[in-house]
Amino acid sequence: MVSASHLAAVAKRLEGKVALITGGASGIGEQTARLFNRHGAKVVIADIQDELGHSISKELGPTDTSFIHCDVRDEAHVQNAVDSAIAKFGKLDIMFNNAGIIDMTKPSIFENEKADFERVLSINVTGAFLGTKHAARVMAPARRGSIIITASVASVSGGITTHAYTCSKHAVVGLTKNAAVELGRYGIRVNCVSPYVVGTPLAKNFFKIEDAASVYSNLKGVALKAEDIAEAALYLGSDESRYVSGHNLVVDGGFTITNPELSIFN
Repeated sequence: MVSASHLAAVAKRLEGKVALITGGASGIGEQTARLFNRHGAKVVIADIQDELGHSISKELGPTDTSFIHCDVRDEAHVQNAVDSAIAKFGKLDIMFNNAGIIDMTKPSIFENEKADFERVLSINVTGAFLGTKHAARVMAPARRGSIIITASVASVSGGITTHAYTCSKHAVVGLTKNAAVELGRYGIRVNCVSPYVVGTPLAKNFFKIEDAASVYSNLKGVALKAEDIAEAALYLGSDESRYVSGHNLVVDGGFTITNPELSIFN
């Protein structure tokens, strides 16, 4: 017979853990902050969207959640966010490098501007590198920790998004693998999660379609939501994935495993 205390422990999969989430004020980051909070984690939301961040922190409770302004392109901001998590909650168990952008420029390489390309990489790649670096700095002495990076199906396929975004997401998978090799000796796991199209306003605007995930999905009858990616991050942040490192967890309903135009099952 399963005891009530055991059920409570199972229900709260992050009890006693502290998590820092960049880009945590909206979209996947917001849903992850809410889910981590429900599972017992203390959460630091780091974002440039101050009003939204403060609002979510206040809603979830100042005892368990805090907000800090953080532009992930600025190393001082990232370092301060990590140090603030330590100062408020005493440690850092989970670092979710989630902040990122989709460049809205014209997709053709003939029309791409160098500045736009570099801006995407500075947020999506450099931001993830800085988050990983400073999380590792405080996790290494504790000999444990989980670092997660938001990648994309564009990390394993081409032609889905712009050159800058595709390059950036391939790059963070490489960062994940390299960091997993170096940091494994300290008991730190490094993984990434690669979502298919989540129906955020940004994605809808980019694909010029109301529900791109439904139109192009291989898995019919299921709508991918930000909450589904939060659940993947929950698994990677929890002790349930204690021997998973260097892995790219693709959450795409099978989108990247086939070319639907060539499928014999059409």
